[in-house]
Amino acid sequence: MPEIQMPKLSDTMTEGTLVAWKKKKGDEVSAGEVLAEIETDKATMEWESPEDGTLTEIYVEEGGKVNVGDKIGFIAGEGEEEAEKKEEEKESAEEKEEKESEEAEAKEKEPKKELEKKEEKPKAEKKEEKKAAPPKEKPVEAGVSPAPTQPTSASGGPPQREEPRVKASPVARRIAAELGVDLASVKGTGPEGRVTETDVRAAAKSKITAPQKTPIAPKPPAPSIKAGESARIQLSGMRKIIAQRLVESLGPIPHFYLNIDIDAGPLIEAREELKSAGEGTDAAKITVNDFVLKAAVQAAVKVPRVNASFDGDAFVQYADVDLGIAVAIEDGLLTPVIRAAQHKSLREISELVKDLAHRARNKRMKPEEFQGGTFTVSNLGGMAIDSFSAVINPSQGFILAIGKITKVPVVDDSDQIVVGHRMSITMSCDHRVIDGALGAEYLKKLRHLLENPALLLV
Repeated sequence: MPEIQMPKLSDTMTEGTLVAWKKKKGDEVSAGEVLAEIETDKATMEWESPEDGTLTEIYVEEGGKVNVGDKIGFIAGEGEEEAEKKEEEKESAEEKEEKESEEAEAKEKEPKKELEKKEEKPKAEKKEEKKAAPPKEKPVEAGVSPAPTQPTSASGGPPQREEPRVKASPVARRIAAELGVDLASVKGTGPEGRVTETDVRAAAKSKITAPQKTPIAPKPPAPSIKAGESARIQLSGMRKIIAQRLVESLGPIPHFYLNIDIDAGPLIEAREELKSAGEGTDAAKITVNDFVLKAAVQAAVKVPRVNASFDGDAFVQYADVDLGIAVAIEDGLLTPVIRAAQHKSLREISELVKDLAHRARNKRMKPEEFQGGTFTVSNLGGMAIDSFSAVINPSQGFILAIGKITKVPVVDDSDQIVVGHRMSITMSCDHRVIDGALGAEYLKKLRHLLENPALLLV
């Protein structure tokens, strides 16, 4: 398919912005080679060429925003350029033949019109005083030619509307009529400025997308807002999707919440031991959040019924635990997914989380890396949040909200008041999939794993 279109790079993507072309018009490209950078509602991604050939046309300039499926360029394969030239020559010959046919037809009609004019002249003289002139003709005198009320053709025939001749191929004219495109307004790229089918289709596309771009231009950038003044800031594509997904979640999904406070002391100790024993190694980079993620996965393996989602008249229980991780970025939120996380070690999860989070914040993710997921973990402990309730990502069965570790007075086994470390965990559940008892069972397993972190190292 030589015509390249704006790809659908995420399940929620409806339009995309062409951030940059990595190839220029006329450059040769190979299948799999990076052709352009495209910004979706979730990330900016490098898009690879779908096939080998030459980039002969670029229809969307850098910074342009178009709908999914709209044409953005054209890649001609080997030999296609010659074929295109031959097609243009063929269309030019057809146009010439059509023009000659029209001229010949006009010449054949000319003598007939003259004869009709001579026959009508005497009749007009006889009926001059008896009958009023027709509505569209003025009375005439004998021997005087009728004075037309409208301009006539050179042959004296009925009025004809003169229109400027637009050079266009027959195919282009047919497509223009079907799409309602005025050929006079289309700039031709064919030989001698001739309008081709490609030009007509491009004009039709720009005609559709133009209204979407106009309201965006006059919006002032955020930095121009003066202190003390209100402003209406246009939503980015990501913010629109976040708003849509939240409404889809809190509306149809019946949420309920379960909360526990775990003893985070053992977690802190395990983290310190790894740090001191593996100074300068990968083990030293493992965080408390990595332990939480590993424990959330292991608990889902032990209580597999929570690893499910609602689906109409049934629910789907997943074989793999695809762990979603909420990552805050400048313009919203992304949830990269670790696939089959039950097969990943603590260290592997730690490395994957860091890599995915880095690329998410720099909008350098692939679509498959943030689509799907069977449940999500959102941790705001690093932002000094004690506890919170998160909104379930639609199609998932639950989400965990992790708060910060706080020092609190606790009563130990000897009934003594001591300083303890506590961490709040709230589980938001879809009541269609998870009942209270099932959610409580999951949290019980999660607490046991987090308060005995050595089990996560096995």
